[in-house]
Amino acid sequence: MTNASPGSSTGETVETVETVFRIESPRIIAGVTRIVRDVGIAEELAQDALVAALEQWPESGVPEKPGAWLMATAKHRAIDLVRRRETYARKLAEVGRALEDVPEPGPGDVDDPDADGIDDDLLRLIFTACHPVLPTQGRIALTLRLLGGLTTEEIARAFLAGEATVAQRIVRAKRTLARAGVPFEVPCGDDREARLSSVLEVIYLVFNEGYSATAGDDLVRPALCEDALRLARVLAGLMPEEPEVHGLAALLELQASRVPARTGADGEPVLLADQNRARWDRLLMHRGIEALRRAGTALSGPYAVQAAIAACHARAVRYEETDWATIAALYGRLMTLTPSPVVELNRAVAVSMSEGPAAGLPLVDALADEPALKDYHLLPSVRGDLLARLDRPAEARAEFTRAAGLTRNTRERALLLRRAAHLPEGR
Repeated sequence: MTNASPGSSTGETVETVETVFRIESPRIIAGVTRIVRDVGIAEELAQDALVAALEQWPESGVPEKPGAWLMATAKHRAIDLVRRRETYARKLAEVGRALEDVPEPGPGDVDDPDADGIDDDLLRLIFTACHPVLPTQGRIALTLRLLGGLTTEEIARAFLAGEATVAQRIVRAKRTLARAGVPFEVPCGDDREARLSSVLEVIYLVFNEGYSATAGDDLVRPALCEDALRLARVLAGLMPEEPEVHGLAALLELQASRVPARTGADGEPVLLADQNRARWDRLLMHRGIEALRRAGTALSGPYAVQAAIAACHARAVRYEETDWATIAALYGRLMTLTPSPVVELNRAVAVSMSEGPAAGLPLVDALADEPALKDYHLLPSVRGDLLARLDRPAEARAEFTRAAGLTRNTRERALLLRRAAHLPEGR
C-alpha cells in the first residue's frame, strides 16, 4: 500500500516528495556523511535521491516508507561513489562490511538498513555543521541548510541577506570543513564541551532572530522559531544527560509560547505588560517547565538561568504578579556566568520593576559609555521607559526618538515613535 497511488496527480506527488524530503533530509545527509565523510558531497547525494523520487514516484506511487526509500537511494549512490573512487576492498574495510548489503530501493516498502545508527549520525552532523572552525554566520547558514531543511532562498529571506551571499557562506563552510579535515564525530572531553557551546549558540541565535527580528518589516518570524525549537528538541533527545541542552530547550519552549501574543492583528508589537496571556501557548509552557526540570535545580549554565527567568514570566497569571525580585536575582546570576552589558541592562529593568524606576536608572546610566551598546536601540528605549515612569516626559521623548533612529526593524521603529508621541507635554 502506498501513500499516493500510481496515477495520482503529478502536483500532489511532487508536494509529497518535497514535504517528506524536508522532514527527512537531515537524517539522510547525516547517514550519507558517515559513508562519504564530506557534508557537501552528502548533501549532493541526498539531492540526487530527491531527483530520483521526483522521477519515479509519479509513476510508481509513493512508497509505504518514503523516508527509508530516500535514505536507501542516497546510501546506495554513496557506496557507488566510494567504490568508484577507491578500491572496493579498502573502502569496504573502512566503512564496514554491512554497507555491502544496502539494497537498490524499489517502489514498495523499503527498510532502512542502518536505522539503529541514524540518531548517532544526526548528532554527528549537528556537531559538524556547528564546528567552531566556521564563522558564526557560516555555522548558522549551514545548520539551517542541512538540519533545518531550508533552501538558500529561505535562509536569505529570513536573515535579510542576499541569496548569493548566503550561497557563498554555505559553500565556504563546506569547503572549510573539508580543508580542515573536521571528523564526522561527536567529540569527547573538553573538545566536546567547546563544540556543544557552539551548537547551542547557533540554535539560540536562529531562534532569537525569529523571536525578535533585527531588521525588516516583521517583528517576529515564527518559521525561524519553529526551526530552532525543532533542533533544540532533537538535540535534547540525542543528549538527555546534558543539563544545558535541556536548559536551551526549556528557554526556547517558554519563549515560543509567547509568540502568538507578541504582535497584534496588523503585526504591530505588543509590549509584555499589554499582552493577552490567554494567547500564550499552554502546551509550550508546560513543555518548557518540564524541560527546565530536566535541566536540574543547579542552574549551572546560562541557558538554564534564562529559562528560569522565562519560567517566572510564564507562572505569572497577570503582569502585575510577576516575581521581579527573583528575575533580578537570576539576572545577577547570569552576570556571573556570562557577564555582558546586555545582561546588565536586563538586570536593570528587573531591578526597576522590583524596586522602582529610581533604582533602575543609575544602573542604566552606568552603561551609557559601553562600546557594545553604542548602537543598541534597547538602551535608549529602556532609559526612555524609566524616565517616563519618573514623570520626565521631555527626556523620555528624546530617548524613544533616539532608539527609533537606531533600530533597523520597521515595526519596532513605529512603536518607539508612537511611545514618544503619546508622552504628555512637560518638562
